Amino acid sequence: MKELWLRKGEDRRLRAGHLWVFGNEADVRKSPLGDFAPGEEALIRDARGHALGSAFVNPHSLICARIYSSRPGESLDGNLLRRRLKTALALRERCFDVPYYRLCHGEGDMLPGLVIDRFGDHLTIQIGTAGMEARKDTLREELRSLLGPTSILWDNDLASRGLEGLTRENEMEGDAPEELDVPENGCRFFAPCRSGQKTGWFYDQRRNRAEAARYARGANVLDIFSYAGGFGGTAARAGAASVAFIDASQTAVDYAVRNAARNAPRLADAGAVTGLCGDAFERMEQLYAEGRRFDLVCLDPPAFIKRRKDFEQGKAAYRKANALAVRLLEPGGVFVSCSCSHHLPAETLRGLVALAAARNNRQGRILHAGGQPEDHPVHCAMPETAYLKCFIARMDQDEPRE
Repeated sequence: MKELWLRKGEDRRLRAGHLWVFGNEADVRKSPLGDFAPGEEALIRDARGHALGSAFVNPHSLICARIYSSRPGESLDGNLLRRRLKTALALRERCFDVPYYRLCHGEGDMLPGLVIDRFGDHLTIQIGTAGMEARKDTLREELRSLLGPTSILWDNDLASRGLEGLTRENEMEGDAPEELDVPENGCRFFAPCRSGQKTGWFYDQRRNRAEAARYARGANVLDIFSYAGGFGGTAARAGAASVAFIDASQTAVDYAVRNAARNAPRLADAGAVTGLCGDAFERMEQLYAEGRRFDLVCLDPPAFIKRRKDFEQGKAAYRKANALAVRLLEPGGVFVSCSCSHHLPAETLRGLVALAAARNNRQGRILHAGGQPEDHPVHCAMPETAYLKCFIARMDQDEPRE
């Protein structure tokens, strides 16, 4: 195994448990990055020669090495993959009664660049690193031995694959379903499998959807950036009086309406389920102008901040979205605000919720502060793996100033 040396003083973060080595941290005189092939294994050494762990290298990536083991010289072979996957599976089986969950969450499960979502006998897999791509055949063998899936979708349409120099065409193995049928929180949801967003379903909001549904009984609910209607569909089953969905994709809106009707037929029969396709900001403006108001508003936008340099622009988008959403609340209504941008700190999102309240003459009170569930484990030494934030707040009308 080749050795990748670090520059003096660049080992502190790794000694604290972090798994990434950036290109400017490598001592390229002792160990030129050009000597490594993408995905090649390496022993990481600090400037004094102490071994820090085993990693795979990509000389063309900003993150030039990703540690997969603290043991020096350990190869990421079938044995290690099997151990990691079995450990991940044991955690999920301890937490969930049915095989519908995120089976592997990258660094959170010590398999950098690997995401696996399990939908019964079907797996949707995302590989975002050259190191994991190089072990794809071994990974396939271990998954077939461990789980025996009937179909696998290799979802390769990822920006990270482009940064790693990998192709982005999807691959299919077996007879993958056209749509998924996902049980969650006592509900059942249809979602597109082959053409869906991300892996087809967002398991990461499972717990936050259940928490939001506690405030749904008798409520008129608005689900913004709804995708297939996870928040609104859960609220419908929990006793909502009506549910409306907003999404830019007509396919997503159709799924959301269908899922709400599936989980609360009484609402569909009463004509109390509606879907609006279009730009969410424009639709929120339209609803406000029409005088529509809601008792529970759920805002779950896409990642407005995908890169650190986009922080201010993305923050402005979050600020506007939160202000428009709170404006649609009845006095005393409940607001659910989420962000999946890991570059947006939780305290910043909380501040944007407070600002939205103030701009709409409301007093906001936080009822719940949530994140990602146990099948999306956060690595203790890597704040980058804690990406999801969710605040649920009651928004009371402020008393007029004298």
